[in-house]
Amino acid sequence: MRTRGFTLVELMVTIVVLVVLVSVAVPSFDNIRLSSRLTSYATDLVAGSQLARSEAIKRNAAVTLCASANGTACATNGQWEAGWIVISNSGQVIQKQPAAASGYQIRDSGGLSALSFDSTGVGGTAADITICRASPVGNQERVVKISATGRSSITRTSVGTCGA
Repeated sequence: MRTRGFTLVELMVTIVVLVVLVSVAVPSFDNIRLSSRLTSYATDLVAGSQLARSEAIKRNAAVTLCASANGTACATNGQWEAGWIVISNSGQVIQKQPAAASGYQIRDSGGLSALSFDSTGVGGTAADITICRASPVGNQERVVKISATGRSSITRTSVGTCGA
């Protein structure tokens, strides 16, 4: 008489193989999640700079993209991970970006906390803003470069020097 199905030994071997495969795959998912989050923050920052530039042209007045912890006023500490806002020179908040997830760091290489665009869409200063995971340290970074003319680009690096 022949029985169908799995024996207990076959089932246990299958479970062990699945556990090994999952334990190998989980770190890869962490890197994918890290990459996705870094790209999302970089894209949001570029979108904020483009909005500030276009609003400056539309309003024919200066508009600023700046770090902001409270979402109503610009901060001067250079900690973009606390969030940022796009604000007109009259003080009207045009857009708010919430704080980054815990452990992420968003900093300008020159310590800038704000980028202003005049009525022609030209900014006064260029910025190189690095986005990385400081805790636990990841091996990926995104660098958002915003030129004085308002053009922006995102560069992917694997330096892993976050917080250094």
